[in-house]
Amino acid sequence: MEPQRLTGPEAGVLKYDLLTALSVAGLNGSPTLQTSFMRLMALVTARYNWRADEFCVGQRDMARMWSVNERTVKREIKRLVSAGVLICKRSGVRGRVGAYRLNYGEIARLSEPSWARVGPDFEQRMRARYRQIETKVIKLETYLRDEERTPSAPLKGSPWGRAMTAVAAEHPNLYEAWFARLTFLTFEGGQLHLKAPSGFIQRYVEMHHMPVLLGAVEKELGPIDRVAFEI
Repeated sequence: MEPQRLTGPEAGVLKYDLLTALSVAGLNGSPTLQTSFMRLMALVTARYNWRADEFCVGQRDMARMWSVNERTVKREIKRLVSAGVLICKRSGVRGRVGAYRLNYGEIARLSEPSWARVGPDFEQRMRARYRQIETKVIKLETYLRDEERTPSAPLKGSPWGRAMTAVAAEHPNLYEAWFARLTFLTFEGGQLHLKAPSGFIQRYVEMHHMPVLLGAVEKELGPIDRVAFEI
């Protein structure tokens, strides 16, 4: 069940927690993710209508706020919608300004690996409010085929192996469920090439766990501009 709108007596705390979740997800992600979430946080802080649960801002206004051109705004909004962070309520066509709402559950899923970094009180509040996250992950795992369930051992001593060892130590369930099934291929020119056992694994990691993956791997390999998967 999607959480209720962030209104009422405790709305202030809930909004701050949501913005905190966005910020830590961005800070633990790639440079591209950091920029995307920083732009989104500025937009939400300045122009989000919490009562209507949407923002309705023209591309020109967003471009001015973000100090970019309108083409960049279109690309950024498309990226956030594709990632599931934003949901399009009304398309902007024929001179009409589009309306978008935050996908609270998706933001929670993306930021969940970083909650503990904020503090135990924050993690407790977020788990109480978004407790459906763990249930959905368990249900999704039941759809994995047998070959998708067989983990690949990380190469000990390699940068990828050290990164995966760090993930396994900090997020053992996350590692066993998803990252253990990825195989490192190459890293060249800021481009990381991985192999996934299925398109489902690839899409789920891309949509939900890239901040953790990039945070660990960039500590060993340096900045990553793009992650490419092979099935």
